[in-house]
Amino acid sequence: MRVVRDVYERYGFEPLETPAFENIETLLGKYGDEGNKLIFKILKRGEHEASGEADLALRYDLTVPLARVVAQYQNELPKFFKRYQMQPVWRADRPARGRFREFYQCDIDAIGSTSPTVEAEQLGAVCEILVRLGFEGFSVRLNHRLILTGLLNAAGLAASQHGDALVALDKLDKIGIDGVTREFEARGIDSAVAARCLMSFEMPGDERPTDTLRRLEHTLGEGDSAVGNLTAIVTLAEQTAAHGRIRIDLSLARGLSYYTGAIVEIAVSDLPGSLGGGGRYDNLIGMFLGRDIPACGFSLGLERIIVVMTERNMFPAKISGGAVDVMVTFLAEDLKTDALKLAAEIRGEKLRVDVYPDASQKLEKPLKYATSRNVPVMVILGENERARGEVSVRDLQTRQQDSIPRATAATTIANRVRLIEP
Repeated sequence: MRVVRDVYERYGFEPLETPAFENIETLLGKYGDEGNKLIFKILKRGEHEASGEADLALRYDLTVPLARVVAQYQNELPKFFKRYQMQPVWRADRPARGRFREFYQCDIDAIGSTSPTVEAEQLGAVCEILVRLGFEGFSVRLNHRLILTGLLNAAGLAASQHGDALVALDKLDKIGIDGVTREFEARGIDSAVAARCLMSFEMPGDERPTDTLRRLEHTLGEGDSAVGNLTAIVTLAEQTAAHGRIRIDLSLARGLSYYTGAIVEIAVSDLPGSLGGGGRYDNLIGMFLGRDIPACGFSLGLERIIVVMTERNMFPAKISGGAVDVMVTFLAEDLKTDALKLAAEIRGEKLRVDVYPDASQKLEKPLKYATSRNVPVMVILGENERARGEVSVRDLQTRQQDSIPRATAATTIANRVRLIEP
């Protein structure tokens, strides 16, 4: 989370938090029929409890609450507003590998501009995060909702069935072509039309974005605005950390109904599903405000990233082992005050310090505790050390121990810890 926050802030995004719950009217109707079914509703309380009606709901994502905030505080926010938000969301879904009922989303959104620079910068930020976390074999799947509309129209699908088709198509990477075909049939889409639809979204897996864009121009006509928009995004994103990772994936639909333009997901090799996704939603804020405001965002799924990193042993030993740099222990009750004072001085050196709470003339217990927390350095305060004006410092990796002057202990210990750190 520190890596995510650091990158987001370096790209100019400001932090925002919103309540865990919203008025139910705020959330309903923003995610499509399937999304509505996954919203955790909160029943009315007190004298209204017996009605069985709901007036509040746990937030389903962080985007709709952001849209509500922008509409509510429009006069207090800058015209171009960039925010990041890292908070839990809730979905009444069936838990599975990397899928939970409560999970964290790490969002960035930019409000107030239609420029493709927005999408390019967001792709750059997300790719930089994944590279810093150690991901290598990942790609950026990019598509456009208007291109999807154009391809569905070209296949002869009635506009009234576009929503059903997109919901089914969004499951292509999970249930395959046969599964999507069955979904089409269950939703009443003619089999011949369904076959033409699926044919429109097939593409070579290794095709370059420029080749796909040329094919789209041939199908949808030169000058198509959506193709032009994707072309601009690809060109700009190649100047960021997303360089070489983008591919146009015409099967990408993203089921949320509020997307209006470019849509994107992060795909990892040998991993079904995605690590995150997003897109442009220029009409969503208008549902609350009465006039449209351009907006674009991306969301990383924290728990899914952690699951994959854990399964692939991507966490450094220092991070996975513990969160303490130094442990201070004292060998006599009357040394408690000295121990707390020294701990405060070491914390002043920007280190993480734990104090073993009990005096112990033998080091067995504090040593066992420090080892269990993977602490690299232990500082020992005893009567002999105090008499000499020193403290003892033990490197718990090499088991070497020596004494240093008490007056300069904090600085000396900080320098040693930084030499031990990888």
